[in-house]
Amino acid sequence: MTVTLYHNPKCSTSRKAVELLQEKGVAFEVIEYLKTGWDAQTLDRLAQKTGVGLKGLLRKREERTGELLESGASDDVIRAAMIEQPVLVERPIVETDKGARIGRPLESVLEVL
Repeated sequence: MTVTLYHNPKCSTSRKAVELLQEKGVAFEVIEYLKTGWDAQTLDRLAQKTGVGLKGLLRKREERTGELLESGASDDVIRAAMIEQPVLVERPIVETDKGARIGRPLESVLEVL
């Protein structure tokens, strides 16, 4: 099974996700999305696989998120904002063949292992 962790090493929850996967003996690929950025296909796939849609992938603690949600922004506008500002995407996200989960709470990633 392929396991991918979309990771921000500055985030304590994201670092805990690394530790959890290592404790479980899971081999995984790390993508530091703040360095690599996002593309539309990946965001759409994660939105679908998590079941939360693009709005659900938005990091709630970011000021721009509030602006997007309050304005009733379309998925196209939200996607473009996430591509422009990768920090807008919640972390960590674990993706496998079984689906994808945002690691909040952290234990939710176990559902797709």
